[in-house]
Amino acid sequence: MSHAHAYAPHQTMDPIEPLPVGDLLWRSVARFPRRPAMSFMGRHWRYDELAALVQRATAGLQRLGVRKGDRVGLCLPNTPYFVVFYYAALQAGAIVVNFNPLYVVRELAHQIADSGTTTMIVPDLAAIYGKVAEAGASTGLKQIVVCPMAGALPPAKALLWRTFKRRETAHPPRGNGVTPYAEIIADHGRPMPVEIDPEKDIAVLQYTGGTTGVPKGAMLTHANLSINAMQVRHHMPSLADGEERIMGVLPFFHVFAMTAVMNCGVALGAELQLHPRFEIGAVMRALAHDKPTVLHAVPTIYTAIAAAAERHRIDISSVRACISGGAPLPAEVRARFEQLTGARLVEGYGLTEASPVVACNPPDATIKDGTVGVAMRATHIEIRALDAPHALLPANARGEICVRGPQVMRGYWNRPNETAAAFIEGALRTGDIGQLDEDGYLSVTDRLKDIIICGGYNVYPRTIEDALYEHPSVAEAIVIGVPDAYRGQAPVAFVTLRPGHGASPEELKAFLGTYVSRIEQPREIEIRDTLPKTMIGKLSRKELVAEYAQSRHS
Repeated sequence: MSHAHAYAPHQTMDPIEPLPVGDLLWRSVARFPRRPAMSFMGRHWRYDELAALVQRATAGLQRLGVRKGDRVGLCLPNTPYFVVFYYAALQAGAIVVNFNPLYVVRELAHQIADSGTTTMIVPDLAAIYGKVAEAGASTGLKQIVVCPMAGALPPAKALLWRTFKRRETAHPPRGNGVTPYAEIIADHGRPMPVEIDPEKDIAVLQYTGGTTGVPKGAMLTHANLSINAMQVRHHMPSLADGEERIMGVLPFFHVFAMTAVMNCGVALGAELQLHPRFEIGAVMRALAHDKPTVLHAVPTIYTAIAAAAERHRIDISSVRACISGGAPLPAEVRARFEQLTGARLVEGYGLTEASPVVACNPPDATIKDGTVGVAMRATHIEIRALDAPHALLPANARGEICVRGPQVMRGYWNRPNETAAAFIEGALRTGDIGQLDEDGYLSVTDRLKDIIICGGYNVYPRTIEDALYEHPSVAEAIVIGVPDAYRGQAPVAFVTLRPGHGASPEELKAFLGTYVSRIEQPREIEIRDTLPKTMIGKLSRKELVAEYAQSRHS
């Protein structure tokens, strides 16, 4: 077969217009000026109010000296400040660099230095401000803009915050590169216009470990991000512009939430319901009271919400559209959540280097269990042979997933060699293994780097994990490869059990005997109370690999 384009069902549709990312906001402001734009802890902002704040913040950044191409860092939880400064920095022509507020000083310093970030936006939380100030002192950071958490709250909550959170609040002296938020938005003047070329100008440096584990910045252009937001929007045709409410519980500094929740939500003219972190009690209260209609999350969050809704008999039927990303979605979790909401929970697939959404099951068409759906509009997925990557494979053959599309990054910031290695014949190499069926539905099997090679055989952790999820007692499962004197590597499984359920390692091994071959049978199964997770709630294989290696060396 000469090419895999036959598997991209949406490719025949008209291309999506490349726009400056800010135009997603300005178009909704023009259409829905009086509609709710965002809410936070009981306080609300309309689209015209958000627009005014973005204009003032843009002018304020320009007064600080921010110019086109400068890197502006956002080290913020989901708050109104994130939304305002994201669009303000982009309107000023700057490049947004997203920072995880949980990073330690060393991680912050690496990313500031690598990206050349000169201005950083932080909350007035001592824990975050202190780390950024320390990291910035040795890396050339010139400006820190400090945003008051109390200033984003309704009056009564603001008073409580100032009273009870005083010790957790930073009070840096003005000057020496520290500017309070109030000073940034003090001027009502209009910002200086900046010309944006959506196809060429970088909007965001999104840091990722990629396939090497060394954090590097994926250069995402305005066109990459605006088109990917609209691709997600087109994938959910039943959503109504100006009428939706999107729960923002995934952190916006993560690329999935930045695109599918914030940018897509703004493009929809939806209300962004902002949550600074995932806290199940607050989320359940919001589901009952604020009635979000759209919820994009990771499987662990859907699992927690479904369990809480069942336990406390909470009505979550306002939710009509949900995409699960970041990790495989167990079929049992999907069934439980759909039963509680009446919504269709669909699994999608993406990666930072593709802004990030590549494929998704269509909520308004055929959903295929065990797949991540079909390619986004104007996106082409290819499957290439693992041992001969120039060879394209036919339907149902397993190989490396490669992607072409308007959402694919320009490359890695200041890393030409790694950029060259990330592409083959113009297609982005994802480092993931999968296959396309005859209808163009993509299945993701594993990551290339996670394959366990047992006695010369390829063993895929996902296969064993899926089998473990079939056991009624298993809540979560991670399988890693560990050194084995005889076979080179062997699989080891770590599981948690569902509340009120019991199972022994021996019982689970016997159960697996009917699902996996002898070569795939884990050498050990360890039952734990919890499994490590990333900031956005994905199960973390990397931590278990490091822990296992450490335990064998100690």
